[in-house]
Amino acid sequence: MTYLVLYVAGIASIWWIYRIGWLGALKTILAVLIPSILIILFNVKAGRLIFKNPVVGIISVLPTTVFIYRGSQPLVNKINNWIDRKTNDFIDMQDVVDTEVISKEEA
Repeated sequence: MTYLVLYVAGIASIWWIYRIGWLGALKTILAVLIPSILIILFNVKAGRLIFKNPVVGIISVLPTTVFIYRGSQPLVNKINNWIDRKTNDFIDMQDVVDTEVISKEEA
C-alpha cells in the first residue's frame, strides 16, 4: 500500500512539475511536506508520552494539527522567499547578455 501511495505521489509530482514548472512545484511541494512532517512527528511523539488512551489521542489530533500548520507557515514562507530571491539573483546577473534571434530569411 505504501508503494502505491508513493507511486501516485510521484506521478502527481511529475505532472505538477510539467504543469507549472520546477520552482512553482518545488514551492508547493515544500508547502505541503513541511507542515505534514511536523504534524506527524509531533503526534507520534506526543501520542506516546501524553495520551495513554487512544480516543483522547484521536480527538486531540485536529487541534494540534491546526496549531502546527499555522505555526509552520512562517517557515514555509521564508523558504519560498529564499527560493524567489535565488531565482531573481540569476535573472539580474550583470554577465548575461540579452539578444534577439534573427533568421537568415529575414536578414
